[in-house]
Amino acid sequence: MAIDRKKFPPLYRTVAINDDGLESHSYVPGGLDVLTSTPLNDQPGANPEQFIGLALSTCLNATLEAIEKWRDLPHTSQVHTIVEMARDQRGFQFYLTAQIRLPGVDQETAEAMVDLAERRCPVAKLLGGSENVHVELVKEFSPVPAVTE
Repeated sequence: MAIDRKKFPPLYRTVAINDDGLESHSYVPGGLDVLTSTPLNDQPGANPEQFIGLALSTCLNATLEAIEKWRDLPHTSQVHTIVEMARDQRGFQFYLTAQIRLPGVDQETAEAMVDLAERRCPVAKLLGGSENVHVELVKEFSPVPAVTE
């Protein structure tokens, strides 16, 4: 279902650019400029896996911050997104697990806040149809061991 963009015009617009592929840089004109590289080598640079993880973590936490403010709660939410890349029959897949901590918030309230944040966060809504994306409320963040061959 497409949104009526005349009824709901954009509130913000930017362009993210990568003209030279993975071993180069990505940038926003007049703003962010990031060296990029594949995660499968030891060259410096960020990669799409990191960008999507940062996008989901940041957007979910911004949404939770707004919910906390609406509920007159202090901002305590924390979001860590684990991003994994694996091969499949057609190449590669990303798997995202966004873990949310809400210190000082009771379990029932925290569950309601996470549910609302997942339904309101634009990045979570964009990724929400994928079975590769999970959002979960946690008491403690999971350790994220490095992948070794």
